[in-house]
Amino acid sequence: MADQEFVLFDLKVEVIEGDKPFVCSHQLGDAFEVRGENIHFPSDRPFSLYALAALLPLLPPKQRPLNQFDWMATDHIIACPDPHCGARFKISRIGKRIYNRADTTIVPLPEDNKDWLEK
Repeated sequence: MADQEFVLFDLKVEVIEGDKPFVCSHQLGDAFEVRGENIHFPSDRPFSLYALAALLPLLPPKQRPLNQFDWMATDHIIACPDPHCGARFKISRIGKRIYNRADTTIVPLPEDNKDWLEK
Protein backbone atom coordinates (compact mmCIF):
# COMPACT_ATOMS: atom_id res chain seq x y z
CA MET A 1 0.00 0.00 0.00
CA ALA A 2 1.26 3.49 -0.80
CA ASP A 3 2.13 5.92 1.99
CA GLN A 4 -1.21 7.67 2.24
CA GLU A 5 -3.62 4.85 1.40
CA PHE A 6 -6.04 3.17 3.78
CA VAL A 7 -8.59 0.36 3.63
CA LEU A 8 -12.34 0.50 4.19
CA PHE A 9 -14.58 -2.54 3.96
CA ASP A 10 -17.82 -2.49 1.95
CA LEU A 11 -20.77 -3.55 4.11
CA LYS A 12 -24.15 -5.14 3.58
CA VAL A 13 -26.89 -4.53 6.16
CA GLU A 14 -29.71 -7.05 5.82
CA VAL A 15 -32.97 -7.59 7.71
CA ILE A 16 -33.06 -11.02 9.34
CA GLU A 17 -35.55 -12.72 11.66
CA GLY A 18 -35.40 -12.32 15.41
CA ASP A 19 -37.42 -14.00 18.13
CA LYS A 20 -40.64 -11.94 17.76
CA PRO A 21 -42.86 -10.85 14.86
CA PHE A 22 -41.96 -7.68 12.97
CA VAL A 23 -44.08 -4.65 13.85
CA CYS A 24 -42.17 -2.06 11.84
CA SER A 25 -42.03 -1.70 8.06
CA HIS A 26 -39.07 -4.10 7.73
CA GLN A 27 -39.36 -7.12 5.49
CA LEU A 28 -37.14 -10.16 5.65
CA GLY A 29 -34.28 -9.73 3.17
CA ASP A 30 -34.50 -5.93 2.87
CA ALA A 31 -30.94 -4.66 2.62
CA PHE A 32 -28.61 -1.83 1.74
CA GLU A 33 -24.88 -1.55 1.14
CA VAL A 34 -22.28 0.90 2.41
CA ARG A 35 -19.42 1.69 0.06
CA GLY A 36 -17.04 4.34 1.33
CA GLU A 37 -19.14 7.22 2.59
CA ASN A 38 -22.21 6.26 0.54
CA ILE A 39 -25.29 4.19 1.34
CA HIS A 40 -26.77 2.30 -1.61
CA PHE A 41 -30.38 1.12 -1.52
CA PRO A 42 -30.76 -1.47 -4.32
CA SER A 43 -34.54 -1.34 -4.52
CA ASP A 44 -37.37 1.12 -4.17
CA ARG A 45 -38.30 -0.48 -0.82
CA PRO A 46 -38.61 1.85 2.15
CA PHE A 47 -36.19 1.54 5.07
CA SER A 48 -37.15 2.75 8.53
CA LEU A 49 -35.64 6.10 9.50
CA TYR A 50 -35.49 4.97 13.14
CA ALA A 51 -33.69 1.72 12.31
CA LEU A 52 -31.26 3.61 10.08
CA ALA A 53 -30.58 6.12 12.87
CA ALA A 54 -29.75 3.23 15.24
CA LEU A 55 -27.44 1.57 12.70
CA LEU A 56 -25.54 4.64 11.45
CA PRO A 57 -23.11 5.02 14.40
CA LEU A 58 -22.02 1.38 14.00
CA LEU A 59 -21.22 1.47 10.29
CA PRO A 60 -17.98 3.55 10.12
CA PRO A 61 -16.17 1.41 12.74
CA LYS A 62 -17.39 -1.78 11.02
CA GLN A 63 -15.76 -0.50 7.81
CA ARG A 64 -12.31 -0.34 9.37
CA PRO A 65 -9.77 -3.04 10.23
CA LEU A 66 -10.32 -4.03 13.88
CA ASN A 67 -8.38 -5.62 16.70
CA GLN A 68 -9.53 -9.22 17.23
CA PHE A 69 -10.55 -8.46 20.85
CA ASP A 70 -12.67 -5.41 19.97
CA TRP A 71 -16.39 -6.17 20.37
CA MET A 72 -16.99 -4.47 17.02
CA ALA A 73 -15.13 -7.39 15.41
CA THR A 74 -17.64 -9.96 16.71
CA ASP A 75 -21.06 -8.37 17.33
CA HIS A 76 -22.74 -8.27 13.91
CA ILE A 77 -26.45 -8.68 14.73
CA ILE A 78 -28.24 -5.49 15.77
CA ALA A 79 -31.79 -5.36 17.18
CA CYS A 80 -34.48 -3.08 15.80
CA PRO A 81 -34.69 -0.02 18.07
CA ASP A 82 -38.43 -0.68 18.58
CA PRO A 83 -38.51 -3.02 21.61
CA HIS A 84 -41.70 -4.67 20.33
CA CYS A 85 -40.25 -5.54 16.91
CA GLY A 86 -38.45 -8.82 16.30
CA ALA A 87 -36.43 -7.62 13.31
CA ARG A 88 -32.67 -7.88 13.47
CA PHE A 89 -30.07 -6.35 11.18
CA LYS A 90 -27.02 -8.35 10.14
CA ILE A 91 -23.93 -6.35 9.19
CA SER A 92 -21.56 -8.24 6.85
CA ARG A 93 -18.33 -7.28 5.16
CA ILE A 94 -18.69 -7.93 1.44
CA GLY A 95 -15.52 -6.44 -0.03
CA LYS A 96 -12.76 -3.96 0.58
CA ARG A 97 -11.50 -0.86 -1.15
CA ILE A 98 -8.32 1.15 -0.93
CA TYR A 99 -8.67 4.92 -0.58
CA ASN A 100 -6.11 7.68 -0.83
CA ARG A 101 -6.01 10.26 1.95
CA ALA A 102 -5.81 13.17 -0.53
CA ASP A 103 -9.14 12.06 -2.05
CA THR A 104 -10.91 12.13 1.31
CA THR A 105 -9.65 15.22 3.15
CA ILE A 106 -7.76 18.49 2.72
CA VAL A 107 -6.47 18.45 6.31
CA PRO A 108 -2.70 17.90 6.29
CA LEU A 109 -1.34 14.84 8.06
CA PRO A 110 0.05 15.91 11.46
CA GLU A 111 3.68 15.24 12.27
CA ASP A 112 2.76 13.32 15.45
CA ASN A 113 -0.43 11.32 14.93
CA LYS A 114 0.55 8.32 17.09
CA ASP A 115 -2.18 8.79 19.75
CA TRP A 116 -4.80 7.79 17.17
CA LEU A 117 -3.05 4.66 15.89
CA GLU A 118 -3.36 1.13 17.27
CA LYS A 119 -0.30 0.16 19.28
